[in-house]
Amino acid sequence: MAIGDAVFGRLWALDPARDADWDALYADQLPRVYNFFRYRVGDGAVAEDLTSQTFEKAWAARHRYRRNLASFPTWLMTIARNLATDHYRRRREHVSLDAVGELAAGESPDDAFTRREEFAQLSRLLATLPERDRELIAMKYGAGLTNRAIARLAHLSETNVGSILHRAVQKLRAGWEHEGA
Repeated sequence: MAIGDAVFGRLWALDPARDADWDALYADQLPRVYNFFRYRVGDGAVAEDLTSQTFEKAWAARHRYRRNLASFPTWLMTIARNLATDHYRRRREHVSLDAVGELAAGESPDDAFTRREEFAQLSRLLATLPERDRELIAMKYGAGLTNRAIARLAHLSETNVGSILHRAVQKLRAGWEHEGA
């Protein structure tokens, strides 16, 4: 490797997110951030608002992003987590996950009813979990993050994240079977 390549690579790692990359980063990360908020707050409109706030904050702070400190998705999810925390602090109440998204076109009333009931049951079961477990589940299944990325965000070991998620899912399964019996 030439010395020029090494210097260029080091400068690239220290450059803030480039404007030209923003459209691709936005398109790639939008579903992940939105799904994270859907798991965390439940309400589609609130999730949309928080998602847009996340990208607004990221855009405004893009000059502070450093590739050598964290990947862009990790940095963006940190902003999203902080916004979720701020959202709950402002509300000072428990947000119910009973709201159901819009019905998909062509869905039968029976399927819609079953889906609403299952969503309500899952919401009740999630509400029984500790806050940390709910947040890790939202990051894993809502945002689709890996255990390694979650560990970095939550300041836990990757093994600890896996263990917590495993126990939380086991608790949800047991509750699901108990309610279904």
